[in-house]
Amino acid sequence: MRAKSQVAEGWWDYTTLDRALLDEAARLTEDDIRGLERPGFAIRFYDSREAFFLAEALEYIDAWRQATPSQPAGICGPIGPTEQLPLVAQLVNALDLNLEHAHFWGMDEWVVDGKEAGLDFPLGFARADLDLCFERIRPELAMPEANLHFPAADPTDYVNSWEQARCVVMQGGQGEVKHWAFNDPPKREAPNVDAPPPAEVYRQLSTRVVDLHPMTIMQNARTSGGGAVQNVPTQAISVGPLQTWQAEKVSIWHPGHHDNPFGMRLTTLMISKRIIDTAVPMSLLGDHPNVQFSFLRNALGSCDVEMH
Repeated sequence: MRAKSQVAEGWWDYTTLDRALLDEAARLTEDDIRGLERPGFAIRFYDSREAFFLAEALEYIDAWRQATPSQPAGICGPIGPTEQLPLVAQLVNALDLNLEHAHFWGMDEWVVDGKEAGLDFPLGFARADLDLCFERIRPELAMPEANLHFPAADPTDYVNSWEQARCVVMQGGQGEVKHWAFNDPPKREAPNVDAPPPAEVYRQLSTRVVDLHPMTIMQNARTSGGGAVQNVPTQAISVGPLQTWQAEKVSIWHPGHHDNPFGMRLTTLMISKRIIDTAVPMSLLGDHPNVQFSFLRNALGSCDVEMH
């Protein structure tokens, strides 16, 4: 039987993995990480925050430049990180990039009182996208409202929107529980008491309302609310693996403040070696044909013991 989680016994997560794998990940150096690149899995390093977030913003521009009347195209984007979003608006305005045929899919949203968070919810993801990016774009260049797709508690319209345009890239971050979007590890309950669900089952999950792992709730309190965990919902709507495999590329950005040095190493190793385990949802990307990890070099850190 697999080990119980060290942080939440009623859940699966990366602490249930074999100790040898965890230790191997912790030992990885920057050179080791570079060596984990393989066909279908690219690894990039950036030396400054400016270069890092500009490169992240340029993925939006590259995707939207491919949009035409006959072949609309777009990007699925995250709220963690967010530093790229004002840069996206600035670039669109500076380049006079008309977004008439471009699309955007939000990755996820909180569930509050049984439905998706409204634009008045302080932690809202659609609210952040609009405030930090889309409402800063000049009106004559702006994306049509119908081309902005945000997930809802009833995901029907959102799921159908993935048939309206090419998703050139799904961009995301990595949470401490090793998720992209809110594709968290599942609870340790029937029929997954003795082992997490098989990858082929998890891969079929579409956009849906999910219960959030306690680690995810704590992380979002830390990164977005000064640790005030009482303000963070326990459910969210997440884009699914099903939509992720509709994206031509999955691009994950590691600025160092959403996950830690160990977590960044673990998922890099698992994706590179195609060690697929749904207790580490990010590892499923080992089977996606086009994945890229981008690291801010000075955020990579190490897993050496250092007492304070």
